[in-house]
Amino acid sequence: MTLTLFPGRATLAELEQVWRTGVPVRLDDSALAGIEAAAELVRKAAAGDAAVYGVNTGFGKLASVRIKPGDTAQLQRNLILSHCCGVGETLDVATTRLMMALKLLSAGRGASGITWKTLSVIQDMLAAGVTPVIPSQGSVGASGDLAPLAHMAAAMIGEGEAIFEGERMPAAEALRRAGVEPAVLAPKEGLGLINGTQFSTACALTGFFSAVRNLEASVVSSCLSTDAIMGSTAPLEEGIHAFRGHRGQIDIARAMRAVMAGSVIRESHREGDARVQDPYCIRCQPQVAGAALDLLRFSGQTLEIEANAVSDNPLVLVKEGKIVSGGNFHAEPVAFAADQIALAIAEIGAISQRRVALMVDPSLSFDLPPFLTPAPGLNSGLMIAEVTTAALMSENKHLANPCSTDSTPTSANQEDHVSMAAHGARRLKRMNDNLNVIIGVELMCAAQGVEFRAPLVTSPVLQGAIGLIRSEIATLTDDRFMAGDIARAAALVAEGRVQGKCDVATLLAGEAA
Repeated sequence: MTLTLFPGRATLAELEQVWRTGVPVRLDDSALAGIEAAAELVRKAAAGDAAVYGVNTGFGKLASVRIKPGDTAQLQRNLILSHCCGVGETLDVATTRLMMALKLLSAGRGASGITWKTLSVIQDMLAAGVTPVIPSQGSVGASGDLAPLAHMAAAMIGEGEAIFEGERMPAAEALRRAGVEPAVLAPKEGLGLINGTQFSTACALTGFFSAVRNLEASVVSSCLSTDAIMGSTAPLEEGIHAFRGHRGQIDIARAMRAVMAGSVIRESHREGDARVQDPYCIRCQPQVAGAALDLLRFSGQTLEIEANAVSDNPLVLVKEGKIVSGGNFHAEPVAFAADQIALAIAEIGAISQRRVALMVDPSLSFDLPPFLTPAPGLNSGLMIAEVTTAALMSENKHLANPCSTDSTPTSANQEDHVSMAAHGARRLKRMNDNLNVIIGVELMCAAQGVEFRAPLVTSPVLQGAIGLIRSEIATLTDDRFMAGDIARAAALVAEGRVQGKCDVATLLAGEAA
């Protein structure tokens, strides 16, 4: 199967499919005419006398240096090789493939001047499973993601390294074994390939996709926790949230009402419960998770626009018949989106962690045993699992500090304000991994707590969630090695299984669709 993408019209769902499944992509044939028209304009400029940035001039601070017509092809190759300065861990294969698809989408708009022959190398590499080795550090998010995209372009011309059939090797060897002809760069093509926000955008998109899954899982975990401590569902009343008016809050409350519907535990304490109000981590889940949902939705819209954007420089304006320098490479929208996603991740985790702390504390859990073990003292139960969530929550708070407010001048002060989108987006993976664990531990605690309420039972939907949890993690009786349980619980969240079991995505869409 190959996914056909339409430049300017790719959806978040399509991009998530590319990332999660590794499906090869191709541009729709309707893009070819615009691609070649822009390339023809570049060819004419390269043969002309007028100075055109990146076509017959140097780059950055060296833009005033004219390049002879016979040297324009060497200029592009030199650009790629000199900009391969990335360091650090290698970007994972799935995100790298998404980045390549984003470059196809951008160049496919017909304003980059890259020929179809060169773009087809990206398609061929995706189809054959040749993945450039991309060091993850080195971009400041303007003038585009130069270093990481240079490593992608280097692999296209047979330089640098690539991964093929699970093996890391010289890119030339990977292309040869896959039967892919290396690209030979025409004027402006090197610049068009490396000048853009595709690395930052790909990392931000994967952070967004994972954060949405985590938020959906937190709907399930918060509902289970509410029943575990025999909390009230009165704060989920529709009228409360209608008066506030925030879409995300309304949607979270509606989803929670649906998930908890039919809970015998809830019905058992509607009368005669001396408690008047629950702690905020129970009572304010719609307000906190709803605000996070609104942030994620806004960030997703920004990233969908950016995924379809032309973000290199200069741009080829075919209708106007000219090539114009601008600043679309500046990744400030991506940096802002990444910061917003980071805030959402941190707060989803913060309130989830407080529910974990609530459930293990016998003074707050409404008669649950200390640390959710049937034999406290001899057994420590989930004591240190809670401590782990506290550590990860605190780490995510630190990581959520904004990156977009930072800047430093580069390239001899020519590029004097930059976005820092690249590492702002990269940190989201670490934050989501941490949040997987926090919510996973909450699910473990809440399932354990609900089981202590027997013979009372939770809602049918949540009984299904507990059944899924217990298929992976046994009820905790005597103390045992816990790291494997935590890893399995985190995987249930990361893989979307627990939220899928409760159909949370559909519930959240609801009236907002």
